[in-house]
Amino acid sequence: MAQVKITLTRSLIGRPEDQRATVKALGLKKTNSQVVKEVTPQIQGMLHKVRHLVTVEEV
Repeated sequence: MAQVKITLTRSLIGRPEDQRATVKALGLKKTNSQVVKEVTPQIQGMLHKVRHLVTVEEV
């Protein structure tokens, strides 16, 4: 499977609780934190939900 590097580029201040929970579930904590994840339908859905807060790069 392909992998992607996800970086939290925008702050969670003032964001709805469901978006905060999605970012936390992805493993991101602070702004500019990064994680590498396998691409699955679940991860794609999470990235779609918070696409305005993160940047995604293929690894």
